[in-house]
Amino acid sequence: MSWSKVSAVDVTPQAWANNGGTTRELLAWPHAHDWAVRVSIGCVSRNGPFSAFPGVHRWLAVVRGAGLRLFDWPQSMGDEPLGFDGGLAPEAELIGGETEVFNAMERRGNLEITPASRVLLPRSPWVGLFTVEGGLLEHGHRAMPLAPLTLAWCESPVTQSCVFTGPDATGNHAWWLTWSEE
Repeated sequence: MSWSKVSAVDVTPQAWANNGGTTRELLAWPHAHDWAVRVSIGCVSRNGPFSAFPGVHRWLAVVRGAGLRLFDWPQSMGDEPLGFDGGLAPEAELIGGETEVFNAMERRGNLEITPASRVLLPRSPWVGLFTVEGGLLEHGHRAMPLAPLTLAWCESPVTQSCVFTGPDATGNHAWWLTWSEE
């Protein structure tokens, strides 16, 4: 089981098509132009609609800033990722200025996102972990330190215990991502 990782600080921000912010793409898997799972950090810099992604399911969680409102629902640090239909292109209203968000998208298969406070025994062809504050990912008898705003992932993981330890013991600032074809 070999893990890869990428930190948002190592990725150049790209401007959104609607000029409402920027994105740092952490992963488009399995291929950049034909992805099943895409994970990024977005910086929302002004009020306005999100881009529409028909046929895509999205999750969003605030990782820095005062938060935003989507679908008249306020989102702030510590909230579970909000799942929604990417084709809806919701209007984003900033609560108190620029806000950074974790953004996960799935356009085929089944992506599940759960708090990293629990032990994971991977039983899917792809597994990932995203951490806001950094920490330590232990898988089997190996340990991988993770910087803040980092995504670690593994293709074809061995079923062995995966444990994440971070500064926030509740798991509100780190999430397991598991993907399967069903």
